[in-house]
Amino acid sequence: MQDNKRYKVNRDKCVGCGTCVAVCPRGMDMDSENKAKVISSAAVEECGGVELCSYEAIEEVNGAELADDEER
Repeated sequence: MQDNKRYKVNRDKCVGCGTCVAVCPRGMDMDSENKAKVISSAAVEECGGVELCSYEAIEEVNGAELADDEER
């Protein structure tokens, strides 16, 4: 039973504004293509989860899906 939420960035929706990184630097970072990436789902959850992005680019990952851009 897993109750830790996991997050990923929908790269098609990400506009590269960096607001999520400014608000949640422990959970988010920018990649080489100036798109956001999740570095810690736990930190993203503490910062507000999907509400971090006004463009709806941060999405909760369901159990069958893996957050491929997250470190662990």
